[in-house]
Amino acid sequence: MPKSTRAIKVTDQNKAWNKKPKTSGYRIDTISINKTILIVCEGQTEKLYFESFPVLGVKIKAIDLKGQSKIKLIESTKEIIDSTDEEYNEVWCVFDMDVKRGADEFADFDNAINKALEFGYKAAYSNDAFELWFYLHYNLTNTQQLRSFYYKELGKRFGINYVKDGKKYSFCIQIYSILNKDINSSQQNAIERGKALFQEQKHLTYHKQNPITKVYELVEVLNENLRR
Repeated sequence: MPKSTRAIKVTDQNKAWNKKPKTSGYRIDTISINKTILIVCEGQTEKLYFESFPVLGVKIKAIDLKGQSKIKLIESTKEIIDSTDEEYNEVWCVFDMDVKRGADEFADFDNAINKALEFGYKAAYSNDAFELWFYLHYNLTNTQQLRSFYYKELGKRFGINYVKDGKKYSFCIQIYSILNKDINSSQQNAIERGKALFQEQKHLTYHKQNPITKVYELVEVLNENLRR
């Protein structure tokens, strides 16, 4: 027996509960992944920073391989790639040089960059610290500094003891947002300053380029794929 239908009063015909839902005129597209970027870092700070970029249509796979030499980081990157069927459109190795460690560190730094290029990877290297990239959001420096200088200056900016708290997960997970929201910070200025430092020193041996950070190159790649 067919189900009976309830009559609708004329006065209720235009009430919200009696209106049929309309289909949206907008087409909802599924965003496909068109690029996969592997970023191999030597620290939590770098990994969490790059993972925070709100990219669309791009898969960022960031790996923290802390506690390794620079050349070992490059070799480990190759092992990661060789051990999976996943294809990467770009491979970036992110590391810095600690000037205070001396000649052995210089050789390791130079060899790692050369090895990365030999394998077809891109090296977002910094000298003396990755934190130089954060510092460039606020100021330009063309004077050689130890990482302790950047830690101190950033600590003042962020209102923390950077040595004690700047490497903690709770802070690192916020650093991208902190830099974006700070009216005194400018990523575009950091990019321009990074480019200027490289142009001034690109003729030098890698470990003699100081201060230098090529993080701006990776940032520009990620910015091309930001969610608008």
